[in-house]
Amino acid sequence: MININRHCSFVSAAIAAAMLVPTVVHAGEGYAGYGEMPTDDVRMSKKEYSPYLNIGYPQKVFWGDTHLHTAYSTDAGMIGNRLGPDEAYRYARGEIVTSSIGVRSRLQRPLDFLVIADHAENLGLAPMIAEKNPDLLKLDFGKEIANLVYSGKYGDAYTLWGTGMTEGKDPLKDNEALTRTMWQRLTATAEKFNEPGKFTALIGFEWTSSPDGNNLHRNVIFRDGKDRADQILPISNYDTNDPEDLWKWMANYEKKTGGKALAIPHNGNLSNGLMFDDVTFTKKKLSRAYAEQRGRWEPIYEVTQMKGDGEAHPSLSPNDEFADYGTWDKGSFGADPKTKDMLPREYAREALKRGLKYEQKLGANPFKFGMIGATDSHTSLATTEEDNYFGKATPGEPSANPDRFDEKITGYLQKPGGPDITIRHAKTLASGLAAVWATDNTREALWDALARKEVYATTGTRMTVRVFAGWDFAMADVQRPDFAKIGYLRGVPMGGDLTSAPKGKAPTFVIRALRDVDGANLD
Repeated sequence: MININRHCSFVSAAIAAAMLVPTVVHAGEGYAGYGEMPTDDVRMSKKEYSPYLNIGYPQKVFWGDTHLHTAYSTDAGMIGNRLGPDEAYRYARGEIVTSSIGVRSRLQRPLDFLVIADHAENLGLAPMIAEKNPDLLKLDFGKEIANLVYSGKYGDAYTLWGTGMTEGKDPLKDNEALTRTMWQRLTATAEKFNEPGKFTALIGFEWTSSPDGNNLHRNVIFRDGKDRADQILPISNYDTNDPEDLWKWMANYEKKTGGKALAIPHNGNLSNGLMFDDVTFTKKKLSRAYAEQRGRWEPIYEVTQMKGDGEAHPSLSPNDEFADYGTWDKGSFGADPKTKDMLPREYAREALKRGLKYEQKLGANPFKFGMIGATDSHTSLATTEEDNYFGKATPGEPSANPDRFDEKITGYLQKPGGPDITIRHAKTLASGLAAVWATDNTREALWDALARKEVYATTGTRMTVRVFAGWDFAMADVQRPDFAKIGYLRGVPMGGDLTSAPKGKAPTFVIRALRDVDGANLD
């Protein structure tokens, strides 16, 4: 068990899960995606001095956030966030940025990469209102919501938009040019701040599927740059709530552009049993084809973020004293309260166990994923320090106003006579970060590492963790100076498939963990 105080207790389970999840990497067969592993071979004509010329495996872990919202997300921009993608990237790169309420802030250490995952639904609505966009203001909806904002009736404006969002009725239907303009602004800013080798701005967005208010959200991450991303418009909740439709959309993107995309589900704890359900969205039994498609498009899962921790629940892991970290189990964004039978279909540990059973039955595993953390911050600022908490939405940013703790996250809809399902901002977490073992700090290398699941999650601390699984590791291998080289040659890394088990032999695991230089000791 590896713990770094109670806020990072789940990392040990993330490691264990990583040992179970796949990449087409087999012990002794080289390292997928980077050619053969380095050997002692030398050029035939002459020997060369450096033993590192042919190393093709990752030698560094990169830290980033794959889930940050700016003012371009309507549920951020319409509740006070005035910071756009420029400020978000500058902050992630280590610059001082003044928050929407006037608080100067700076990260203790810069991030290596960032995904601005603004909601696809009416992308950039708040900035368009602020700019008095003429194409928006000529629409009846545009005039109505803008006048509410200009009159200072921000709550009424947000309610007007939120009603359509809840009902799945797009108030900007047939006005794709508005969305295209804002999307291309986002991709242009990503190009501006992307600096291969120093800082990576991965392009992405959030598909906010919310059937009956239940959370089936996914962040879509592209391997590609603006030239390919601009060939599409993000799919939204207005288009479909069905994840299988999202996968089809991603397949069409790849076919049309020659690019690559993956999706990262999050907040199964707010899905009311839908995230890892025993049936598809359309209530069909899970099939092998479904399992293979889900594994293809959703190789990793965001297991921790501001809206609770999605790894374990105390009723599902009663012998784990850390399983009650960040528990949000009252309901979701809809009116239906949580029931006990929903829990096994919401949490990552249970999904991994159930996935193994499905693999025996179907021949493919629908719940075989690596895990990362992210912030889901709606302030444009990717903050993660629990002991220096900055707030995750503009009304919750640091101030002397105690009301900032009372902002509702869930509970706007309540069943008459039912239990109170309200969760307030005081319960939000500072989580989290994605740790990625990649060969380079570039879009291609980071995306490839996400796709092969050579990743892990923390709640914000930057502890270094490396895991290999094999059939013949010995205790002495943990201390070897060539630990990583031997790990790749004789086993598979986190995210890899360990195959060809010798008869009667159990797998062995070698693990190294190093405390965060600015964090607590390892227990």
